[in-house]
Amino acid sequence: MAAILFTTVLALSALYVPQPLLPVLAAEFGISRETAALLTTISFIPLSLAPLFYGALLESVSTRKMLRWAVLLLAVTEGLMFLVEPFAWLMALRLLQGLLIPAMLTSLMTYVSQVSAKGDMARAMSWYIAATILGGFAGRAISGLIASLFHWRFSFLLLGVGLVVAWVWLGRIADTDSVKLARPSLKAIGGVLSDPVVRTTYAMVFCFFLVFAAMMNYLPFRLTELSSNADEFRIGLAYSGYLMGIAVSLNAVRIHRLSGGPEKVMVGALAFFIIALLVMLVPQVWALVGGMFILCGASFLTHATATGSLNRHLSQSKGVVNGLYVAFYYGGGAIGSYLPGYVYRDFGWNGFVLLLCAVLLIALSLAVYLSRLALLSSTHEGSPG
Repeated sequence: MAAILFTTVLALSALYVPQPLLPVLAAEFGISRETAALLTTISFIPLSLAPLFYGALLESVSTRKMLRWAVLLLAVTEGLMFLVEPFAWLMALRLLQGLLIPAMLTSLMTYVSQVSAKGDMARAMSWYIAATILGGFAGRAISGLIASLFHWRFSFLLLGVGLVVAWVWLGRIADTDSVKLARPSLKAIGGVLSDPVVRTTYAMVFCFFLVFAAMMNYLPFRLTELSSNADEFRIGLAYSGYLMGIAVSLNAVRIHRLSGGPEKVMVGALAFFIIALLVMLVPQVWALVGGMFILCGASFLTHATATGSLNRHLSQSKGVVNGLYVAFYYGGGAIGSYLPGYVYRDFGWNGFVLLLCAVLLIALSLAVYLSRLALLSSTHEGSPG
Protein backbone atom coordinates (compact mmCIF):
# COMPACT_ATOMS: atom_id res chain seq x y z
CA MET A 1 0.00 0.00 0.00
CA ALA A 2 2.95 2.32 0.66
CA ALA A 3 4.01 2.22 -3.00
CA ILE A 4 0.44 3.04 -4.07
CA LEU A 5 0.23 6.02 -1.71
CA PHE A 6 3.68 7.30 -2.78
CA THR A 7 2.68 7.09 -6.45
CA THR A 8 -0.60 8.86 -5.70
CA VAL A 9 1.31 11.74 -4.09
CA LEU A 10 3.50 12.07 -7.19
CA ALA A 11 0.56 11.87 -9.61
CA LEU A 12 -1.20 14.79 -7.95
CA SER A 13 2.06 16.70 -7.60
CA ALA A 14 2.57 16.37 -11.35
CA LEU A 15 -0.90 17.71 -12.02
CA TYR A 16 -0.57 20.83 -9.87
CA VAL A 17 3.13 21.74 -10.04
CA PRO A 18 2.55 24.70 -12.43
CA GLN A 19 -0.08 26.53 -10.33
CA PRO A 20 2.15 28.62 -8.01
CA LEU A 21 4.34 29.36 -11.03
CA LEU A 22 1.55 30.85 -13.17
CA PRO A 23 2.30 34.54 -12.42
CA VAL A 24 6.03 34.13 -13.15
CA LEU A 25 5.25 32.11 -16.30
CA ALA A 26 2.84 34.81 -17.48
CA ALA A 27 5.59 37.40 -17.00
CA GLU A 28 8.38 35.29 -18.53
CA PHE A 29 6.45 34.33 -21.67
CA GLY A 30 4.53 37.63 -21.97
CA ILE A 31 1.08 36.00 -21.87
CA SER A 32 -2.23 36.78 -20.14
CA ARG A 33 -3.22 35.06 -16.90
CA GLU A 34 -6.01 33.22 -18.75
CA THR A 35 -3.44 31.81 -21.19
CA ALA A 36 -1.08 30.87 -18.36
CA ALA A 37 -3.96 29.13 -16.59
CA LEU A 38 -4.31 26.86 -19.63
CA LEU A 39 -1.28 24.91 -18.37
CA THR A 40 -3.65 23.41 -15.82
CA THR A 41 -6.76 23.36 -18.00
CA ILE A 42 -5.10 21.50 -20.85
CA SER A 43 -4.28 18.64 -18.48
CA PHE A 44 -7.80 18.57 -17.06
CA ILE A 45 -9.40 18.13 -20.51
CA PRO A 46 -8.00 14.63 -21.21
CA LEU A 47 -8.38 13.86 -17.51
CA SER A 48 -12.13 14.28 -17.97
CA LEU A 49 -12.30 12.00 -21.04
CA ALA A 50 -9.54 9.37 -20.80
CA PRO A 51 -10.84 7.65 -17.62
CA LEU A 52 -13.88 6.47 -19.60
CA PHE A 53 -11.45 4.41 -21.66
CA TYR A 54 -9.01 3.49 -18.90
CA GLY A 55 -11.78 2.47 -16.53
CA ALA A 56 -13.13 0.01 -19.10
CA LEU A 57 -9.61 -1.14 -20.01
CA LEU A 58 -8.91 -2.02 -16.38
CA GLU A 59 -11.71 -4.56 -16.55
CA SER A 60 -9.57 -6.50 -19.06
CA VAL A 61 -5.88 -5.81 -18.31
CA SER A 62 -3.58 -5.76 -15.31
CA THR A 63 -3.93 -2.72 -13.08
CA ARG A 64 -0.24 -2.80 -12.19
CA LYS A 65 0.88 -3.06 -15.81
CA MET A 66 -1.08 0.02 -16.91
CA LEU A 67 0.04 1.92 -13.81
CA ARG A 68 3.75 1.24 -14.35
CA TRP A 69 3.66 2.24 -18.02
CA ALA A 70 1.87 5.48 -17.19
CA VAL A 71 4.36 6.31 -14.41
CA LEU A 72 7.38 5.71 -16.66
CA LEU A 73 6.01 7.83 -19.51
CA LEU A 74 5.06 10.62 -17.10
CA ALA A 75 8.64 10.64 -15.79
CA VAL A 76 9.88 11.16 -19.36
CA THR A 77 7.52 14.10 -19.92
CA GLU A 78 8.68 15.75 -16.69
CA GLY A 79 12.26 15.55 -17.93
CA LEU A 80 11.21 17.16 -21.20
CA MET A 81 9.43 19.97 -19.30
CA PHE A 82 12.84 20.80 -17.85
CA LEU A 83 14.39 21.06 -21.31
CA VAL A 84 11.94 22.61 -23.80
CA GLU A 85 11.78 26.37 -24.36
CA PRO A 86 8.62 27.59 -26.20
CA PHE A 87 5.41 27.90 -24.19
CA ALA A 88 3.60 25.96 -26.94
CA TRP A 89 5.83 22.95 -26.25
CA LEU A 90 5.07 23.18 -22.55
CA MET A 91 1.37 23.13 -23.44
CA ALA A 92 1.85 20.06 -25.65
CA LEU A 93 3.67 18.20 -22.87
CA ARG A 94 0.97 19.13 -20.36
CA LEU A 95 -1.63 17.73 -22.76
CA LEU A 96 0.30 14.45 -22.90
CA GLN A 97 0.55 14.43 -19.11
CA GLY A 98 -3.21 14.87 -19.00
CA LEU A 99 -3.51 11.58 -20.90
CA LEU A 100 -1.14 9.75 -18.56
CA ILE A 101 -2.29 11.02 -15.16
CA PRO A 102 -5.85 9.61 -15.49
CA ALA A 103 -4.35 6.21 -16.33
CA MET A 104 -2.51 6.46 -13.02
CA LEU A 105 -5.45 7.77 -10.98
CA THR A 106 -7.97 5.27 -12.35
CA SER A 107 -5.48 2.43 -11.80
CA LEU A 108 -4.69 3.61 -8.28
CA MET A 109 -8.34 3.97 -7.25
CA THR A 110 -9.20 0.59 -8.76
CA TYR A 111 -6.21 -1.13 -7.13
CA VAL A 112 -7.19 0.23 -3.71
CA SER A 113 -10.80 -0.89 -4.17
CA GLN A 114 -9.73 -4.36 -5.37
CA VAL A 115 -7.38 -5.13 -2.50
CA SER A 116 -9.63 -3.68 0.22
CA ALA A 117 -12.37 -5.64 1.96
CA LYS A 118 -15.83 -4.09 1.61
CA GLY A 119 -15.93 -3.21 5.32
CA ASP A 120 -12.60 -1.39 5.02
CA MET A 121 -13.45 0.40 1.77
CA ALA A 122 -14.23 3.79 3.31
CA ARG A 123 -11.03 3.78 5.36
CA ALA A 124 -8.89 2.68 2.40
CA MET A 125 -10.39 5.38 0.19
CA SER A 126 -9.78 7.93 2.94
CA TRP A 127 -6.07 7.04 2.90
CA TYR A 128 -6.07 7.33 -0.88
CA ILE A 129 -7.73 10.76 -0.73
CA ALA A 130 -5.24 11.85 1.96
CA ALA A 131 -2.41 10.92 -0.42
CA THR A 132 -4.00 12.97 -3.22
CA ILE A 133 -4.25 15.93 -0.85
CA LEU A 134 -0.62 15.62 0.23
CA GLY A 135 0.39 15.40 -3.43
CA GLY A 136 -1.58 18.50 -4.32
CA PHE A 137 0.03 20.47 -1.52
CA ALA A 138 3.55 19.07 -1.99
CA GLY A 139 3.51 19.74 -5.73
CA ARG A 140 2.59 23.38 -5.21
CA ALA A 141 4.70 24.11 -2.12
CA ILE A 142 7.86 22.37 -3.31
CA SER A 143 7.66 23.81 -6.82
CA GLY A 144 7.25 27.27 -5.31
CA LEU A 145 10.26 26.72 -3.05
CA ILE A 146 12.47 25.36 -5.83
CA ALA A 147 11.46 28.19 -8.18
CA SER A 148 12.38 30.75 -5.52
CA LEU A 149 15.76 29.13 -4.79
CA PHE A 150 16.80 28.02 -8.28
CA HIS A 151 14.54 28.14 -11.34
CA TRP A 152 11.01 26.97 -12.01
CA ARG A 153 12.21 24.29 -14.45
CA PHE A 154 13.97 22.35 -11.68
CA SER A 155 10.55 21.61 -10.14
CA PHE A 156 9.76 19.35 -13.09
CA LEU A 157 13.18 17.67 -13.01
CA LEU A 158 12.84 16.70 -9.34
CA LEU A 159 9.38 15.30 -9.97
CA GLY A 160 10.69 13.19 -12.86
CA VAL A 161 13.30 11.61 -10.57
CA GLY A 162 10.61 10.79 -8.01
CA LEU A 163 8.49 9.10 -10.68
CA VAL A 164 11.40 6.85 -11.68
CA VAL A 165 11.66 5.74 -8.04
CA ALA A 166 7.90 5.03 -8.02
CA TRP A 167 8.20 2.99 -11.23
CA VAL A 168 10.83 0.73 -9.64
CA TRP A 169 8.84 0.39 -6.40
CA LEU A 170 5.61 -0.52 -8.21
CA GLY A 171 7.40 -3.49 -9.78
CA ARG A 172 7.36 -5.11 -6.33
CA ILE A 173 3.65 -4.86 -5.52
CA ALA A 174 1.20 -7.75 -5.94
CA ASP A 175 -0.76 -7.85 -9.18
CA THR A 176 -4.55 -8.19 -9.27
CA ASP A 177 -4.97 -10.46 -12.30
CA SER A 178 -6.73 -13.04 -10.13
CA VAL A 179 -9.57 -10.61 -9.39
CA LYS A 180 -12.46 -11.32 -11.76
CA LEU A 181 -14.22 -8.22 -13.01
CA ALA A 182 -17.05 -7.66 -15.46
CA ARG A 183 -16.13 -7.24 -19.12
CA PRO A 184 -16.42 -3.65 -20.34
CA SER A 185 -19.46 -2.69 -22.41
CA LEU A 186 -21.64 0.31 -23.16
CA LYS A 187 -24.39 -1.54 -21.34
CA ALA A 188 -22.24 -1.68 -18.19
CA ILE A 189 -21.46 2.05 -18.43
CA GLY A 190 -25.13 2.80 -19.05
CA GLY A 191 -26.06 0.65 -16.09
CA VAL A 192 -23.77 2.63 -13.81
CA LEU A 193 -25.17 5.95 -15.04
CA SER A 194 -28.78 4.77 -14.75
CA ASP A 195 -28.47 4.53 -10.97
CA PRO A 196 -29.92 7.81 -9.57
CA VAL A 197 -27.55 7.81 -6.58
CA VAL A 198 -24.50 7.41 -8.79
CA ARG A 199 -25.73 9.90 -11.39
CA THR A 200 -26.49 12.54 -8.77
CA THR A 201 -23.14 11.98 -7.06
CA TYR A 202 -21.29 12.49 -10.34
CA ALA A 203 -23.18 15.74 -11.01
CA MET A 204 -22.44 17.02 -7.50
CA VAL A 205 -18.75 16.16 -7.87
CA PHE A 206 -18.62 17.96 -11.23
CA CYS A 207 -19.99 21.16 -9.66
CA PHE A 208 -17.90 21.25 -6.51
CA PHE A 209 -14.62 20.50 -8.29
CA LEU A 210 -15.39 23.17 -10.89
CA VAL A 211 -15.41 25.66 -8.02
CA PHE A 212 -12.36 24.17 -6.33
CA ALA A 213 -10.29 24.17 -9.54
CA ALA A 214 -11.24 27.77 -10.29
CA MET A 215 -10.14 28.95 -6.86
CA MET A 216 -6.88 26.98 -6.95
CA ASN A 217 -5.92 28.24 -10.41
CA TYR A 218 -6.63 31.94 -9.86
CA LEU A 219 -5.52 32.16 -6.22
CA PRO A 220 -1.91 33.07 -7.22
CA PHE A 221 -3.12 36.06 -9.25
CA ARG A 222 -5.32 37.30 -6.38
CA LEU A 223 -2.36 37.04 -3.99
CA THR A 224 -0.20 39.15 -6.28
CA GLU A 225 -3.01 41.74 -6.36
CA LEU A 226 -3.15 41.91 -2.56
CA SER A 227 0.58 41.77 -1.79
CA SER A 228 3.71 42.85 -3.63
CA ASN A 229 5.65 40.26 -1.57
CA ALA A 230 3.80 37.29 -3.10
CA ASP A 231 6.67 35.38 -4.73
CA GLU A 232 6.51 31.74 -5.88
CA PHE A 233 7.41 30.35 -2.43
CA ARG A 234 4.81 32.42 -0.58
CA ILE A 235 2.20 31.52 -3.18
CA GLY A 236 3.04 27.83 -2.71
CA LEU A 237 2.61 28.18 1.06
CA ALA A 238 -0.80 29.78 0.53
CA TYR A 239 -1.98 26.28 -0.38
CA SER A 240 -1.24 25.10 3.18
CA GLY A 241 -4.98 24.76 3.68
CA TYR A 242 -4.56 21.48 1.81
CA LEU A 243 -3.14 19.97 5.00
CA MET A 244 -6.52 20.50 6.65
CA GLY A 245 -7.90 18.12 4.07
CA ILE A 246 -5.58 15.30 5.20
CA ALA A 247 -6.91 15.39 8.76
CA VAL A 248 -10.49 15.60 7.52
CA SER A 249 -10.25 12.74 5.01
CA LEU A 250 -8.50 10.39 7.46
CA ASN A 251 -11.30 10.99 9.94
CA ALA A 252 -14.08 10.79 7.35
CA VAL A 253 -15.42 7.46 8.70
CA ARG A 254 -15.62 8.84 12.24
CA ILE A 255 -17.28 12.02 10.98
CA HIS A 256 -19.87 9.91 9.14
CA ARG A 257 -20.77 8.07 12.34
CA LEU A 258 -21.07 11.27 14.36
CA SER A 259 -23.08 13.06 11.67
CA GLY A 260 -25.57 10.33 10.84
CA GLY A 261 -24.30 9.14 7.47
CA PRO A 262 -22.24 10.19 4.44
CA GLU A 263 -25.07 12.09 2.74
CA LYS A 264 -25.49 14.45 5.70
CA VAL A 265 -21.72 14.92 5.81
CA MET A 266 -21.68 16.07 2.17
CA VAL A 267 -24.50 18.55 2.82
CA GLY A 268 -22.64 20.04 5.79
CA ALA A 269 -19.29 20.11 4.00
CA LEU A 270 -20.68 21.95 0.98
CA ALA A 271 -22.35 24.50 3.28
CA PHE A 272 -18.93 25.20 4.84
CA PHE A 273 -17.46 25.40 1.33
CA ILE A 274 -19.80 28.33 0.58
CA ILE A 275 -18.86 30.01 3.88
CA ALA A 276 -15.18 29.72 2.92
CA LEU A 277 -15.81 31.52 -0.38
CA LEU A 278 -17.62 34.34 1.41
CA VAL A 279 -14.66 34.75 3.79
CA MET A 280 -12.35 35.03 0.78
CA LEU A 281 -14.27 38.09 -0.42
CA VAL A 282 -12.48 40.10 2.30
CA PRO A 283 -9.62 41.93 0.50
CA GLN A 284 -6.90 40.77 2.90
CA VAL A 285 -4.23 38.08 2.55
CA TRP A 286 -5.16 36.58 5.95
CA ALA A 287 -8.77 36.12 4.78
CA LEU A 288 -7.62 34.43 1.59
CA VAL A 289 -5.29 32.03 3.41
CA GLY A 290 -7.73 31.40 6.26
CA GLY A 291 -10.56 30.78 3.83
CA MET A 292 -8.35 28.21 2.09
CA PHE A 293 -8.24 26.09 5.25
CA ILE A 294 -12.04 25.98 5.46
CA LEU A 295 -12.41 25.49 1.71
CA CYS A 296 -9.92 22.61 1.52
CA GLY A 297 -11.33 20.85 4.56
CA ALA A 298 -14.86 21.05 3.15
CA SER A 299 -13.82 20.06 -0.37
CA PHE A 300 -11.80 17.01 0.60
CA LEU A 301 -14.38 15.82 3.11
CA THR A 302 -16.91 15.87 0.26
CA HIS A 303 -14.43 14.11 -2.05
CA ALA A 304 -13.49 11.37 0.45
CA THR A 305 -17.14 10.81 1.36
CA ALA A 306 -18.30 10.59 -2.26
CA THR A 307 -15.61 8.09 -3.35
CA GLY A 308 -16.13 5.79 -0.37
CA SER A 309 -19.91 5.97 -0.71
CA LEU A 310 -19.84 5.14 -4.43
CA ASN A 311 -17.58 2.11 -4.01
CA ARG A 312 -19.80 0.76 -1.23
CA HIS A 313 -22.96 1.43 -3.22
CA LEU A 314 -21.78 -0.43 -6.35
CA SER A 315 -19.64 -3.52 -5.80
CA GLN A 316 -19.37 -4.44 -9.51
CA SER A 317 -17.56 -2.79 -12.46
CA LYS A 318 -15.24 -0.86 -10.16
CA GLY A 319 -12.97 0.22 -13.00
CA VAL A 320 -15.89 1.82 -14.83
CA VAL A 321 -17.35 3.36 -11.65
CA ASN A 322 -14.02 4.94 -10.67
CA GLY A 323 -13.20 5.93 -14.25
CA LEU A 324 -16.50 7.79 -14.56
CA TYR A 325 -15.92 9.43 -11.19
CA VAL A 326 -12.53 10.77 -12.31
CA ALA A 327 -14.09 11.88 -15.62
CA PHE A 328 -16.83 13.95 -13.96
CA TYR A 329 -14.43 15.26 -11.32
CA TYR A 330 -11.89 16.60 -13.80
CA GLY A 331 -14.56 17.59 -16.31
CA GLY A 332 -15.63 20.14 -13.73
CA GLY A 333 -11.98 21.00 -13.19
CA ALA A 334 -11.36 21.62 -16.90
CA ILE A 335 -14.16 24.18 -17.03
CA GLY A 336 -13.42 25.71 -13.64
CA SER A 337 -9.71 26.16 -14.20
CA TYR A 338 -10.26 28.37 -17.26
CA LEU A 339 -13.68 29.90 -18.01
CA PRO A 340 -14.26 31.67 -14.64
CA GLY A 341 -11.07 33.59 -15.39
CA TYR A 342 -13.01 35.72 -17.86
CA VAL A 343 -15.50 36.62 -15.13
CA TYR A 344 -12.51 37.54 -12.95
CA ARG A 345 -11.14 39.74 -15.75
CA ASP A 346 -14.44 41.52 -16.51
CA PHE A 347 -16.14 41.68 -13.09
CA GLY A 348 -13.24 41.46 -10.65
CA TRP A 349 -12.63 39.14 -7.73
CA ASN A 350 -16.06 39.69 -6.16
CA GLY A 351 -17.89 38.72 -9.35
CA PHE A 352 -15.63 35.68 -9.69
CA VAL A 353 -16.37 34.48 -6.14
CA LEU A 354 -20.13 35.09 -6.41
CA LEU A 355 -20.24 32.99 -9.60
CA LEU A 356 -18.52 30.15 -7.74
CA CYS A 357 -21.03 30.47 -4.88
CA ALA A 358 -23.88 30.02 -7.37
CA VAL A 359 -22.33 26.81 -8.73
CA LEU A 360 -21.82 25.52 -5.19
CA LEU A 361 -25.48 26.09 -4.42
CA ILE A 362 -26.26 23.64 -7.24
CA ALA A 363 -23.86 21.11 -5.69
CA LEU A 364 -25.48 21.63 -2.29
CA SER A 365 -28.97 21.03 -3.71
CA LEU A 366 -27.72 17.77 -5.26
CA ALA A 367 -26.27 16.68 -1.91
CA VAL A 368 -29.63 17.38 -0.26
CA TYR A 369 -31.29 15.23 -2.92
CA LEU A 370 -28.82 12.40 -2.18
CA SER A 371 -29.70 12.67 1.49
CA ARG A 372 -33.39 12.30 0.63
CA LEU A 373 -32.68 9.28 -1.57
CA ALA A 374 -30.79 7.65 1.30
CA LEU A 375 -33.67 8.36 3.69
CA LEU A 376 -36.21 6.87 1.27
CA SER A 377 -34.00 3.81 0.77
CA SER A 378 -33.60 3.19 4.50
CA THR A 379 -37.34 3.67 5.06
CA HIS A 380 -38.13 1.18 2.29
CA GLU A 381 -35.66 -1.39 3.65
CA GLY A 382 -37.03 -0.98 7.16
CA SER A 383 -40.67 -1.43 6.17
CA PRO A 384 -42.25 -4.89 6.55
CA GLY A 385 -42.35 -6.94 3.36
